Amino acid sequence: MKSVSRTLITLTTALSHRSINPNPKTLISATTATVFLRLNSTTTLTQQPTHRNHSFASMAAGDSSPTFAAVEKQFDEFRHRLEESGSLRDRIRAVATQIESTTRMMHSSLLLIHQSRPIQEVLEKAKTQIDVLKELFSQLAEIVRERPGEYYRYHGDWRTEAQQVVSLFAFMHWLETGELLIHTKVEEKLGLNASEFGLDVEDYLIGICFMSNELPRYVVNQVTAGDYDCPRKVLKFLTDLHASFRLLNLRNDSLRKKFDGMKYDLRRVEEVYYDVKIRGLASTGDGKGEQTVQET
Repeated sequence: MKSVSRTLITLTTALSHRSINPNPKTLISATTATVFLRLNSTTTLTQQPTHRNHSFASMAAGDSSPTFAAVEKQFDEFRHRLEESGSLRDRIRAVATQIESTTRMMHSSLLLIHQSRPIQEVLEKAKTQIDVLKELFSQLAEIVRERPGEYYRYHGDWRTEAQQVVSLFAFMHWLETGELLIHTKVEEKLGLNASEFGLDVEDYLIGICFMSNELPRYVVNQVTAGDYDCPRKVLKFLTDLHASFRLLNLRNDSLRKKFDGMKYDLRRVEEVYYDVKIRGLASTGDGKGEQTVQET
């Protein structure tokens, strides 16, 4: 306000000296009043935003405090959940690593079958690991049961190991019986309960596809060892298995790719069988193994 008064005095003095009005006081008074009103209005407009800014700042400060507290509480809960999930996942991976190590030992024992070792001798050595796997899957089930309803959230941490187990069990079962090991029998061997912690169907199917990869090599080695009837038996088994897979509506995913690999396994076995038959080495069978698979 002092600056406004000084401005008014300066303007009044200037007008009193320069005016040619015979009644300068009237002019000075009118001019002074006009200038005062303009300055007063300008000062008021300049000061008003300051008060509004202070009010807005106080409102923002008052509103942000409880909102930030709620956000902080939420992210603190997220932190606890992620830590618990990470700890549980580490425990699952530790068991899965042991399963992978056990299946590797079992697989190395089964590889001796390609060296024309007696089947029972090879199987007895591999079967010693079944109880170990059963115990490990029991531990895995106990861990996963701690988080009910979240089976598939952690399923990816052991699915590869489960597929390998199915492959080995199915191959062993086929060597003994010449038949396919069904899904429920695998769960029984591992001591799994389908209602609580079962074997995923896709893992079972992929494991069966892995098992079929071993058969062409097995056929070639058996023919080399003088077992000329082996190609016919394997061809019949693979033909029936391939036909069963054809009943499934497989999409363009990993299971479909594994199934496509089975077609090549079947073709390789067919080639060995036809080669043996052309040379007159194949024994007379029921002829069912001579079925072929058309390209899809």
